[in-house]
Amino acid sequence: MASITHTPFSQCISPIALRSYLAEFLSTFIFVFSAVGSSISARMLTPDATSDSSALIATAVAQGFALSAAVFISGEVSGGHVNPAVTFAMTLGGHIPIPNAVFYWISQMLAATFASLLLRLSSAGQAIPTTRIAADMTGFGGAVLETVTTFTLVYTVYVAFDPRGSTTAKRSSRSAVGPILVGLVAGACVLATGSLTGGSMNPARSFGPAIVSGDLKNQAVYWVGPLIGAALATLVHQYLVYPFSHIESSAGSSVVV
Repeated sequence: MASITHTPFSQCISPIALRSYLAEFLSTFIFVFSAVGSSISARMLTPDATSDSSALIATAVAQGFALSAAVFISGEVSGGHVNPAVTFAMTLGGHIPIPNAVFYWISQMLAATFASLLLRLSSAGQAIPTTRIAADMTGFGGAVLETVTTFTLVYTVYVAFDPRGSTTAKRSSRSAVGPILVGLVAGACVLATGSLTGGSMNPARSFGPAIVSGDLKNQAVYWVGPLIGAALATLVHQYLVYPFSHIESSAGSSVVV
């Protein structure tokens, strides 16, 4: 892990950096396409999806599987963030330069929007489901839940991929098991809060469908909550539970966890 937070602009458009942005675009596209598509399918099969637990289980499983795959396929190239909140956490922790993080965010937002738009155009005009808080909840309550679930997700990312104290064999094992753990905890969090906030934990996952559907209500919940949760996970893991004893620098480590 590197502790570099500033980098010349030329490094932001280097071939390695451009590949990482493309990897983030592709992985985020796959995740959002699966998450939103599963919600559309669940709604079509169970019209009253809001009161059918099978719809929640189906979308939670789909999101967990999709996130595992997305993190795995992009992990070696970009770090497998797939989530602006994770990128924010990595920036706060000093593992990705700020300019690169901005391009990560752009890639993730564009991917989420394109995935939602593709579903809208190819599904015979099906309405794109958006994440929203339950009718009897407040925005504050929704933000608190998103903070907790995103903290859980980002802390798992840190633990699953932190290379410190690991042998080469253990690092290889973590690279395979890490995405599965991240997907499992994401699916669990969707089951826990899906009926309350939609279980987003990912600003891009909420932003793309909202833009395509034109429904931006309560979008602040899905930015404020995840970013605070990501910041708290960084603080707890990087500075309290597992603080750095020294700064490690290696080629390419500025854009991976």
